[in-house]
Amino acid sequence: MKNNPHLYQVFQPTNYQIFIDINRRTRRIVGRTIVSGTALQNQIALHQKYLDIKSIQLQQQDLNFQLDDSQALVHITLPQTGQIRLVIDYQAALTDSMMGIYPSYYQVEGVAKELIGTQFETTFARQAFPCVDEPEAKATFDLALKFDEHPGEIALSNMPEEKVVDGFHYFATTAKMSTYLVAFACGELQGKQTTTNSGVQVGVFSTKAHDPEKLDFALDIAKRSIEFYENFYQTPYPLPHSWQLALPDFSAGAMENWGLVTYREEALLVDPHNSTLDFKKYVATVIAHELAHQWFGDLVTMKWWDDLWLNESFANMMEYVAIDALEPDWKIWETFETDETPAALQRDATDGVQAVHVAVEDPAEIDALFDSAIVYAKGARLLVMVRALIGDEALRQGLKAYFRKHQYANATGADLWQALGAASQLDLAQIMQAWLEQPGYPVVNAQVIAGKLTLTQHQFFIGEHQAEQRLWPIPLNSNYSNVPTLMTTQELVVGDYQTLRQAAGQPFRLNVGNHSHFLVHYDDQLLNDLLQQLPQLDAISQRQLLQELRLLAQSQQISYAQLIPLLKSFANSPSAIVNQELYQITKALKIFIAPDTTVKANLENLLNQLSQQQVQRLGWQALDTDTDDDQLIRPIVLQAAVEGKNTEAINAAHQVFLHYQAQVDHLPATIRPLVLSNEVKNFGSSEVLDDLLSSYQQASDAPYRSDICRALTSSLDPSFLQKLVSCFKNPRIIKPQDLRRWFNLVLANPQGEQLAWDWIRQEWDWLEATVGGDMEFVTFITVIAQVFKTAQRLTEFQEFFEPKRHQAGLTREITMDYKVIAGRIDLIKQQQSDVMQALSDCTAH
Repeated sequence: MKNNPHLYQVFQPTNYQIFIDINRRTRRIVGRTIVSGTALQNQIALHQKYLDIKSIQLQQQDLNFQLDDSQALVHITLPQTGQIRLVIDYQAALTDSMMGIYPSYYQVEGVAKELIGTQFETTFARQAFPCVDEPEAKATFDLALKFDEHPGEIALSNMPEEKVVDGFHYFATTAKMSTYLVAFACGELQGKQTTTNSGVQVGVFSTKAHDPEKLDFALDIAKRSIEFYENFYQTPYPLPHSWQLALPDFSAGAMENWGLVTYREEALLVDPHNSTLDFKKYVATVIAHELAHQWFGDLVTMKWWDDLWLNESFANMMEYVAIDALEPDWKIWETFETDETPAALQRDATDGVQAVHVAVEDPAEIDALFDSAIVYAKGARLLVMVRALIGDEALRQGLKAYFRKHQYANATGADLWQALGAASQLDLAQIMQAWLEQPGYPVVNAQVIAGKLTLTQHQFFIGEHQAEQRLWPIPLNSNYSNVPTLMTTQELVVGDYQTLRQAAGQPFRLNVGNHSHFLVHYDDQLLNDLLQQLPQLDAISQRQLLQELRLLAQSQQISYAQLIPLLKSFANSPSAIVNQELYQITKALKIFIAPDTTVKANLENLLNQLSQQQVQRLGWQALDTDTDDDQLIRPIVLQAAVEGKNTEAINAAHQVFLHYQAQVDHLPATIRPLVLSNEVKNFGSSEVLDDLLSSYQQASDAPYRSDICRALTSSLDPSFLQKLVSCFKNPRIIKPQDLRRWFNLVLANPQGEQLAWDWIRQEWDWLEATVGGDMEFVTFITVIAQVFKTAQRLTEFQEFFEPKRHQAGLTREITMDYKVIAGRIDLIKQQQSDVMQALSDCTAH
């Protein structure tokens, strides 16, 4: 088998009949899989992991087989090649890792209950049934599911249920699809359903721990998303139904199983009476992302995991295209600028980062591909760039041809570029190769040199790096007509600057709209010209300018000290995304500040100065005159005032808490995390802390639980933080799916940094055993690198993680994060003195 690393090259399944009997009491399953297909050799293999295979038969004759648990395989010797039908009997344990077939735990009115669900992406279908667990090995599936059923319980799967015989729920045959998209669930569920204009049944399901009203928002968005995609893709939704299921325990945010999409509860359920606009946008985009996959990923699937971006990057872009059409007043592309763009620009500037397209074979390395900032955020930016180049009409025509040619089959990146290129008459494959195959991205220096407007490109790095001579074809998107569409050389001389400036009548700009994946470093002359015209720039352009300056300061191409005097120019912006980036910069300044120093007081003073007028304008309560931006700005500026030690703001937050103390969950969701954190930090008695921790355990509303988590982890009491850390291994208090959030927040609290760092070093083996199969496991290392900033911490990081550097799936992250910490240490060393002086100068008048 070593010469055939992909099992599909040797055995090609066409159909699986899967019988699974689940016993929640014994934590076991009994399974029978009947797999039909074509054997090209006498020696074949199937994937299996943790399966106790009892027998394998062909034509009622037992076959010889050999388990290879180290490779997650079962090798089978056949008496013949050609068409075969294997009958495999096996048993297995339910997992508690949120992979394979596993229980979700929840309570209804204090009564403990369990819901059985599945998660098979990337390589976990093999933990449920023996199969060729590869994306290319598409087949049809006939599922029969039995479980220790109680009255009122139901079963769901990819296809409609057809009958129940001897306790087995039989579901209709699926479309031809990949193993990782098979899904089912069983338990006590409630649901609401509707029908699209084209007749597709759409349903949303949850446990009965939630008010049924929380299903309504998702049901509306799911229905309208499917209708939008059918029109945009010009391709019908190919299944009879689309179920959306909220699971109490779920490792990812959501999963696009064909016809049965699974979600974390916080990514699907919305309280209609007390939810923020930001949260509604989040849930809507998650739903639109997963439903985009029903075509792009499910109907047409990447041939192998190296083209994972084909699935995820595209769905990440399409979620914004869809929600922009469904809810145009939300200005969802501004959310793209706050969520996707900064994540991609930050991560992709680290030396050693993966490219969007990566060759991969090892299952552990496949999971590591799911780097949200690269495969999701950067990939989406690249496709936004393509969309801007070719336009929506060519995009739609190209996709229609792509789906028609590859439906129920597999495709590669080259297939997509061929379809979009034919529709747009552009050689997209040539343009996009450098963007997909090369890690990183360029910064374009825009300078006036000897009177000539001159552009040069080089790779942009933050932190330690080894420079390489990479070149990108950059869509420049300039507002000056003399600038070409693409920059394909290292240097480009545009022409005489004064002549160009006079003809254009406006400051010179590149990357208008921020559609392309690069930064612009304007020289002082060009930057000052832009700043003079700041009020004429739209919100995305203002945010883009601030963001580029922050990243340039982080990379030490300019100093943070140069940014500080500019901040007041943006302080009273009516745009939420400008305010968010403004306070992202003040947050970045904290790395230069030691506790209880004059410099810390200067930063607090600056926060007060920046937020003062906005706080006075907006206050603490929602107003009838609020715009959508006002709703989003209010918590940002109130947070700044509280962090600025503004006593009026601190006391006002305390009064709000006292007003709602009897029903803390009724606090307005917009200001709830701030009010709770303020109470914990500045007024928190042990009784308040214990009450909040108890509320966290009992509450079913995910956003409320998240707000409590954020508040409790902000405590300044080391003994209470130690109490929280002692809960990390207790799933009755902190679910494994939520552990990274708790760990990160305690670590980011200066009072808790040592406690969290000690804990993860002591409990690494437990952590790896508990959530090590999770595709987000490596982010436990990422968040450490986001906090550490001293030479001592760098040494400790290296000592602990160096022995793990060669572990599959961890190598890249450990190598990168060492450079991230080292770069931050050098940044502080080089810029701290200037930043301290700039803060002093800025707050002195």
